[in-house]
Amino acid sequence: MSAVIYLKQTSITSLLRYWVSLKVNQKTLTWLDQKREQIRSGELGREFFTAFSTVPRYTGKQHLDLSPKDLKAASIMEDGWSPAHWHVDQAARTLLVLALPQNDPEKYLRALEQIFTTADGGELVTLYQALPLLPYPKHLQKRAAQGVRSNIIAVFDAIALRNPYPAQYFDTLAWNQMVLKALFLSKPLHLIHGLDVRANRDLAKMLINYAHERYSANRAVPPELWQLVEEFAEDIDPKPLSHHLITKS
Repeated sequence: MSAVIYLKQTSITSLLRYWVSLKVNQKTLTWLDQKREQIRSGELGREFFTAFSTVPRYTGKQHLDLSPKDLKAASIMEDGWSPAHWHVDQAARTLLVLALPQNDPEKYLRALEQIFTTADGGELVTLYQALPLLPYPKHLQKRAAQGVRSNIIAVFDAIALRNPYPAQYFDTLAWNQMVLKALFLSKPLHLIHGLDVRANRDLAKMLINYAHERYSANRAVPPELWQLVEEFAEDIDPKPLSHHLITKS
């Protein structure tokens, strides 16, 4: 791991710990620090999984209530990271994951996959939210794609909404499928980070087809959809776009 990545990880860890410290008592903070130290110096095993599972018993699940200054600090450390919706137990669990030894990429990735495989729904939300903060992010694309395919809505939201990871690392096909699924689930598209930057012709065609189906069923089309279509409207069937513009006028 390079010195730059190490410093970035250290800064993120310090920020997370600070946020947690504002929400828990000293006894809980000491417990968390002790568990992190044990995880740093040992193998992935019962110690980690027990601590990871029991975090909410110690921290509770209250909202972090981050200030604009906190959110600015987060975005500086990781472009697009906006943990405004995070809870204290999620921050604490992320600290435990970040404490895993990271010097051996293959060993680290195996350990991380084991954690994902054994996690329950709430733990998965934490893990997918934390993807942009973890080392070796390029190697986590398949795991992130599984989050998008999840039938657990909260897990889908954790990777698709307010998360910079997909915009940075998903290929075009995975990105387009995620955006389309967000539409089918009636998710607000403006919460998808990098939506304008990742707009593409194939996605526009998919959205036009989606709009056709919605109009045929006399159902509304989210206004946000058209921002992703108009740039490519000359290359595809313009009927739904024309319908939209006529309706607006």
